[in-house]
Amino acid sequence: MEMKGKTVVITGGANGIGAVAAELFGKNGAQVAIIDYNEVAGEKVASEMHAKGIEAAFFKMDVANGVEVKEVASKVLEHFGKVDVLINNAGITRDAMLLKMEAETFQQVIDVNLTGVFNCTKAFLPAMLAAGKGKIINTSSIAGTGGNVGQTNYAASKAGIIGMTKTWAKEYGRKGINVNAVAPGFIETNMIGTIPEKVMEQIKLMTPYIRLGRPDDIAKAYLFLASDAADFINGTVLEVDGGMLK
Repeated sequence: MEMKGKTVVITGGANGIGAVAAELFGKNGAQVAIIDYNEVAGEKVASEMHAKGIEAAFFKMDVANGVEVKEVASKVLEHFGKVDVLINNAGITRDAMLLKMEAETFQQVIDVNLTGVFNCTKAFLPAMLAAGKGKIINTSSIAGTGGNVGQTNYAASKAGIIGMTKTWAKEYGRKGINVNAVAPGFIETNMIGTIPEKVMEQIKLMTPYIRLGRPDDIAKAYLFLASDAADFINGTVLEVDGGMLK
């Protein structure tokens, strides 16, 4: 899964799965555009990658802001000259049971998780079409495939990502663009930090491996789908959940 000479754009690349993915792609020869709203964390990741001899650059961006996304996409293309892979990894949670969920909270998650994917794909796709080839990987979730208590907004956004993924695969497959999604299970990141320990132990028991997933488990799935080895995979949703019982 050699990525030498390829430019990879990763949203939400300043921490968690995104940061691990950025380093993994860099170690496999890619030059990486790290995009995130957190400037301090993003610059730190890029600096650490530079220290390891990896070509990377950080770009601050709010994926929910369509105008800003277009501006930053132009900067990325100016800096690297092209984009071969777009990984729409950025996402947030604002959990609450339905009757306690405010409309504003619902919309915040939709804006980042769903509209953000729309904004970024629309901004970077033209460069891929001009090149005649590209890979787009969208981050869904098992909440998007099966729902999850207390996550009406998150589940809706992640289910929407699956719909967009399959639509874009049909629209642009003939143009040489592969569009796929990865649906992580419960992964050891800050996003699940609010889950009580007792509940966490129950979650682990639902997985045959009796553990949570690690960020590198998802990063490796990204790497596979971005590689030439996955050239005939299009419109699929790759569940990376350890075989979690549903």
